[in-house]
Parts: sequence; structure tokens; C-alpha cells
Amino acid sequence: MKTTLSLFCCSLSLLFCFYLPRGSLSAGVDRCKLPPRGWNSYDSFCWTISEDDFLKSAKVVAKYLKSHGYEYVVLDYLWYRRLVPGAYTDSLGFDVIDQWGRMVPAPDRWHSAKSGNGFAEVAKEVHSLGLKFGIHVMRGLSRQAFDANTPILDINTGRAYEESGREWRAQDIGIKERSCAWMPHGFMSVNTSLPAGRAFLSSLYHQYAEWGVDFIKHDCVFGDDFNLEEITYVSGLLKKFDRPILYSLSPGTSVTPTMAKELKGLANMYRVTGDDWDSWGDVASHFDVARDFAKAEMVPGEGLLGSSWPDLDMLPLGWLTDAGANQGPHRQCNLTLDEQRTQMTLWSMARSPLMFGGDVRQIDETTYKLITNPTLLEINDYSSNNMEFPYVTGKILGPERNHLMRRSKISMLKRVNNHHTRVVGVTSCKDPNANGWSVESLGQYHEQICWRKEDEQLNREPLCLYKRKPLLASSEHVLYGQDNRRLFTSDDGVKSCLDASPRHKLTSSEWKKKQPSFSTCRGDANQMWKLSSNATLRSSYSGLCARVKQVKANDVRTSGVRSWIATGRQGEIYVAFFNLNVEKTLISAKLSDMAKVLPGRNLEVWSGQRYEAVADSLEMVVDKHGCALFTLNCS
Repeated sequence: MKTTLSLFCCSLSLLFCFYLPRGSLSAGVDRCKLPPRGWNSYDSFCWTISEDDFLKSAKVVAKYLKSHGYEYVVLDYLWYRRLVPGAYTDSLGFDVIDQWGRMVPAPDRWHSAKSGNGFAEVAKEVHSLGLKFGIHVMRGLSRQAFDANTPILDINTGRAYEESGREWRAQDIGIKERSCAWMPHGFMSVNTSLPAGRAFLSSLYHQYAEWGVDFIKHDCVFGDDFNLEEITYVSGLLKKFDRPILYSLSPGTSVTPTMAKELKGLANMYRVTGDDWDSWGDVASHFDVARDFAKAEMVPGEGLLGSSWPDLDMLPLGWLTDAGANQGPHRQCNLTLDEQRTQMTLWSMARSPLMFGGDVRQIDETTYKLITNPTLLEINDYSSNNMEFPYVTGKILGPERNHLMRRSKISMLKRVNNHHTRVVGVTSCKDPNANGWSVESLGQYHEQICWRKEDEQLNREPLCLYKRKPLLASSEHVLYGQDNRRLFTSDDGVKSCLDASPRHKLTSSEWKKKQPSFSTCRGDANQMWKLSSNATLRSSYSGLCARVKQVKANDVRTSGVRSWIATGRQGEIYVAFFNLNVEKTLISAKLSDMAKVLPGRNLEVWSGQRYEAVADSLEMVVDKHGCALFTLNCS
């Protein structure tokens, strides 16, 4: 079979792309079955955006991006916080709540909310533009409502919720010990086993539906902060409404395919990494996790009233702000153009949701052409069999010009040494690799919990955590721990306990090198653990289990060569090369190896215009942190 070849090169012009016009392809297509696409305010405004700025941004999206499938405009977190001195991302006492303890838009930034209709006017304006309106919400109940002990609305009566002859309030349902680890002054879980707890969540999400919300980004309920009970209940509420509301979950720290499989049928997209910002380390950290979810055949999966998609996070391109800042867009993206093209290409090949994060009011032509590139959007929407292609070779063309790197299914990255270290992380308790803990006596009063899996085979000392009495009245244990180097105890006056979730939002690159998290002992659920009979160590905060991973110290995670492959809906084959090195690299792949991952395809290439190819391989010099995308049109 002969194959013609066209080329999209991330370091050259986009004029040589093979593409089909998106407008004709998307007509009548239910986007619930495609990766969601839109704009989110976080990367450009953090939490400070106003109604005027939001609606101006929506109008730009409608005019320039809607025809390319960008249909959601999503307002990210803290829209209920007053923008006044002293307010910041984890401040307490600056939020606007109604008499039922529910968050409502801060009127100093959202003037249409002064009428008491919440976001109804904003949603109406967004809908008039042909777009869909989304908001970010946090887990459970706000600390401010808990402290005020507000009553709970019964949506069936319109009055305070009553049961067993009494009125129920926020302090009856809030679980203060399960506050959001990275926003402890902000929000806490509610007890969904109580009818009053479920009544509170019902009042929240019915209000969002009444406002006209089309997209819910639910934060501090996934990853290290996993709260399957709340996710399940909220998903059930959304399913009953008379119109679809897309359900998105965050954050993505420590997410694995095993954990994500517990979401089957519950959500439409879920984060699988920490926050992605405009650093090369953040971009490079996504290759492994994208590979793992594709290998697990979860692209897509079964979602709420449609499909579900692993979410690599927003695209921080164009004009941006900084994480946690109290100001709007004020700087350009720090990624080079090659790095931006690499990010957009990986996101598309992995079929991640595409949520642009830059200030659309100031979008430049280069950024606009990148996020609307028709070949990449076609791949993102309609490709299949998406996977990392492991049979690729890279030859660095630096000063020595002879450094050859080979990749196989096992060898993925260049390493600087072979020294291993062990780190504690969390995973689903259903993960077979989680059951490696055992208890050992240290004398009359003390015990230690040790991880012995792999260690006996390697003939080395196990990693141990030292058990003390719990700070709360429960059957679970608080652990004072050690990593490879340092021991934490309470005997010397320093009380440091193992945390189930980080105390601040991690970026993607921080998450990839996350070490055991220890902080001052407080006795909240984030530091409560229980050793089960099946040798797992379970967190009371998230229900996840601790496990120990073997990693290489000083791992060079931002170097090497990678490749992805996918098939198009008209039989074309997409092959992407990625150069993670700091030098130009000659990357090549044999067509016979492509046949190994695309059974039934007998590929043979002949040279096309402006591209030279040998008969049995694809080969191209790719710039530092750049990429190349080939489209093979089979006849």
C-alpha cells in the first residue's frame, strides 16, 4: 500500500497541514461525546476577575473561538470573595454567603448579582452569545458558613431543613477535620451520610442550575483530596436536571488510572496532574501521565451522560497572571514558541480537554493560530487509537554530534545516575501495589509501620513510619514519620505528621517530584491513617492508601525524545515527534515499528513535496523542546 505524506512541523510554517474544515465536521455533533473546549479565567485573572472583564472575554470567545469549538467560558474560583485589602486565596471572612450558607457572587465585582439573582444575568448574556457558562466550586461547605452556623435550605419546602423534630444547621453537617488541605480556611467536607448533608448539597446545585450554569468545575474532591461520596452525590443531582451540565473534577495530584476508574459514569473530565503553568518543567511532566491514561484505554471513558476525559489542565498561553496573585493579566507566557507548540500538540494527541487560559482580549496572532490549528483540533476531536509510540530514536546534534539515545518500551528518559530513593505517595486502595505495610513493635509503648514490599528482595532496610497515639478520639492512627534521611518524633518538641494531601496547590512539575509531606501535627483527618488487615494504610481524609515508590534520584525528567501516534477518522495516521532535549535532535522512527502498534497497516512512504524520507522510516531534525507532526494519508 502506498502512502502519501503531508507535514505539520512545529518549528516551521503551518501552511503544509493536512486538515478538514472544522465547521462542517462539528455541525450537529454532541460535544458531550468530544473533549470539552473553552476558556477559563484562572491563568489570566486568578480570582480577581470582574463581571465586565468576564463578559468582554466571553464576547471575544464568541467572535473568534466559538467556530473552532471553544464553547465554554468558565469562571474560576473565589467569585464570592470581596476584592478588598486582606483578602487572598486562603483568607477567612471575606466571602459573601446567603442566609443558607451558600456562596453568592461578590457584588463589588459582579454588579448584576446585587438584584439577588446570582449569576442569572451573566449566564443569560453568555447564552445570548451562543456560548455555555461555567463556574468553579469547592468541596462541601465553606468555613465561613460553618462558623456562622447557618441553617440549611430544604428545597422542597423553601424553609429551613428539619428532621427528628429539630432544625439542622451547618455545624451539624460540616466535617471540620476534613477541611480542604490546600485551602484549610476555605472549605470542608459535609457528611453525605446525613439527610441534612445531602439537603445542603442539593440546595447548592439546584441554585447553580437555576442560575443557568452549564459547566461545574468541582475542586478539592479528586487526586490527593479524593471524596468519592460527594462526587457520587453531586453527579446524581446533575443527572436529574432537565438539561446537561458538564461535570469537571480537580485537582489532579497523585491521580492514577486505577483511581480514575472509580469515577466510571460520574464525571465528564477529571484532572490528572497538578496545576499546569508556563514552565517547561510543567509541560514535560505531562508526558508520562498522558501515556499512562492512554495505555489504560481511558481516552475516552464512560462519563456522566456522555464520555469522560483525562484533563491535562488549562493552556497557559498568551497574556497571563501568576498563581495565587491578587491581580489580573500582566505578563507574557514564559514558554518559547516551540514549547507552546509542543504543549498544544501533546494535549491534542492525548485528546485532553482544551481550555485556553490566556487573556482572550489581548490574544496575539501567533497564539490564536496555534490554539485554532485545524489539524490539531481535528486530532483532538476525532482521532482514535491514541498512544505513546515507544519505538523512536534520537540523535543529539550538539557540539559532539554523536550522542545517540535509543528508546524502547522500558527505557524512556536519559538519566544522570542510577541511585534510587523512595518516596511516599497515595493511590487508590484498590491498587494491588498499595498492600505492603506491616506493624512492628519498638518496645513496650511504641510501634512502627513499615513498607517492606520490594525491600526484602533488594536486601535493604525498609522505610518505616512511627506510630503514636491519635490526637482525635478514633480508632485510626496518626503517624510521625521519617523519610530516607530524617526522623520526626514528638519527643524533642517538634511534632511533624504525615499529610495525605499537600498544604498548597502543586504545579505539575512539583507534583512529579513530590516528596513525603510532613507538617505540624494538628490531628485533622488529613493526618489520620488506619492500617487495615490487607496490609494497606488508608487515609481518613481521602480514603486513598499510602504506598512507597522507587524513583531515581536526580532524574532528568525534562530530557529525551518522545513520540505519539493516532489514527484519523478517514484512515489517516498521525505521528508526533517531541524533542525534550536542550539541543537540536534528529528523531527517527521505522515504519515497520508503526505496524506493531497499528496492526493491519502495511506502511510504505514515498517522498512528498518539501520533505525528504527514506523508504522505511520517518526522520526529522527537531529544535530544542520542539515537535513535529506528520499526517500519513493512506490510499
